[in-house]
Amino acid sequence: MPRKPRLCIAGLPHHIVVRGNDRMPIIRCDADARMFLSELHQTSIRFGVAVHAFVLMTNHLHAIATPGDSSSLSRLLQSHGRRYVRYFNDTYSRTGTLWEGRFSSSLVETDRYLWACHRYIELNPVRAGMVAHPADYRWSSYRANALGERNPLVIPHPCYTALAADQRVQRERYREIFDEGLACEELERIRDAIRLRLPIATDEYVASLEGRSGQRIRHRRSGRPRKEPEIGV
Repeated sequence: MPRKPRLCIAGLPHHIVVRGNDRMPIIRCDADARMFLSELHQTSIRFGVAVHAFVLMTNHLHAIATPGDSSSLSRLLQSHGRRYVRYFNDTYSRTGTLWEGRFSSSLVETDRYLWACHRYIELNPVRAGMVAHPADYRWSSYRANALGERNPLVIPHPCYTALAADQRVQRERYREIFDEGLACEELERIRDAIRLRLPIATDEYVASLEGRSGQRIRHRRSGRPRKEPEIGV
């Protein structure tokens, strides 16, 4: 069966997931994390992709990024993947692939789900029981977005800068967004979208994307369609 075409629309944010093969570690020490993120920064500049949020865990990466054109994300992750695998294999005297197939990406509806995805990503180490607070985890964008710590990889989304005119107030309001937590409905919708590679969006927004892209996006159930019952049955 042919692979479903990857939906990538320039100028709109996408939730990206990259995993280690068979969930194996892609980060073994701080030096690996620094190299991974440095390479991601360089390739994001090269291919015109703005990274708004990220978390680098031991065996996977989550990020929200806006591509400059429809091929930017693929080209960025292909280039970054090759460069990082070369470093990782040389460092640990290994050969072969490091990644679990293709990366996953889900377009994010800004009005409804952008902040939910930010919380999902930057709270990942908290849900994993690694830290008590997202500020305690070094390898994420939370410190940049919430505390103003300099991180050249992170470029605020226009929704972030629209929180307030003053940067200090932007950070305060961003921290308040995290006080809301992540609703179970939001958590499940994001996880389903990652699994099925669907937009993280309302049905109305998905319908508008289908009209814009000319692609069928909504998930079709497998098997034969159900027959409508006959009148009187």
